[in-house]
Amino acid sequence: MTRTADTGAKQACVAGLLLAAGGGRRLGGRPKALLEHRGELLVEHAVRVLREGGCGPVHVVLGAGAAEVRARLGAPVADVVLVDNPHWARGMASSLTAGLASLAELPGVPAVVVTLVDQPYVGAAAVARVVAAHRAGSSLAAAAYGGVRGHPVLFGREHWAEVARTASGDRGARAYLRQHAAAVRLVECSDVAAPDDIDVPDDLALLERRLERRLE
Repeated sequence: MTRTADTGAKQACVAGLLLAAGGGRRLGGRPKALLEHRGELLVEHAVRVLREGGCGPVHVVLGAGAAEVRARLGAPVADVVLVDNPHWARGMASSLTAGLASLAELPGVPAVVVTLVDQPYVGAAAVARVVAAHRAGSSLAAAAYGGVRGHPVLFGREHWAEVARTASGDRGARAYLRQHAAAVRLVECSDVAAPDDIDVPDDLALLERRLERRLE
């Protein structure tokens, strides 16, 4: 992972939280964080996206294969913190809770943008739009794709404790977001991002071809 010379990320108050702990069951147990695309690991790409989108610091929750992920990432990067989740097999909620707990130790961070490691076509432009929603006064915001809520999702600090308390299994914060749907500002991102999950290596190539056709 290379150091990013993005001054916007240095100036931003909004933190980034990358959930990258999954075990990659459909990948034969190979963590999705270690998939490679366009010459870099998905975890490297996702960290760069958060930083270029205006987030800092960035906390990355690791679980399956954490030691290998750390080894592949190499030397630490400024403002990037790796958080181990020993309970990653319990689902996404455990990683969200671990990440929020680590960020809660930092004073002066008013909000966090949460992204998933297996959505490589959610890029910096989508992150920046969600960050801008916070700067415009929203404490709950999410990217939308054709009006349907997706990632990234932004939580103001005042929501973190209850998000962590209500998070469950692989559903993460869905219940909390549904309960507070009227307060969630949806930021349309379908023109700059695609929310497709990567479950198997072939999904990367299939999705890229589909996006290329859309842009022709």
